[in-house]
Amino acid sequence: MKHLLITFIMLVGITATSQHQKTHQLNIKESVIHWTGSYTFFFSEHNGTVQFKSGQLLTQDNSVIGGSFVIDMTTISNKEYLENIGPVKHIRDSDFFDVTKYPEATLVITSVTYYEDTNTHKVLADLTIKGITKEIKFYPTIDGTTKTLKTEFKIDRTRWGITYNNRLKNDAISDAIAFVVTLQF
Repeated sequence: MKHLLITFIMLVGITATSQHQKTHQLNIKESVIHWTGSYTFFFSEHNGTVQFKSGQLLTQDNSVIGGSFVIDMTTISNKEYLENIGPVKHIRDSDFFDVTKYPEATLVITSVTYYEDTNTHKVLADLTIKGITKEIKFYPTIDGTTKTLKTEFKIDRTRWGITYNNRLKNDAISDAIAFVVTLQF
């Protein structure tokens, strides 16, 4: 009887906790990643967008606790690419993102710390590109009223094997890729 009572109390506790947890589906039509890549010693850059394939954000008691997102790497684009010029075709090939072999990238939120005194969040996440997973950190602005999450961060492309097969040309490209992300739920 004692074991039955303990099991019942645990089930009630789990049910009560899960009632406060919500899953918010990403609106992929309204969400976008803007990217910028630049040259190391030139005042020139390329920028564009990449789209999400799916995603969800988890909250508990109105606080973000996790989430996961799939990025459709085959959608890497920019204005020049749409005009059939620029580097996007090359960015999509095996020298860089190899989207034929790796059509998706993923981001899985592993930890969220909320700083109430400054109303900011620190998010740790596992970013997988080209089958390589590395932890990243970013500080999003989250608006519960408009159901948006916005953030900016940079990654070192070489950590994910995003390198040009020509050393001289690879050294001319900045290792940093900047991202400005807007998520709508």
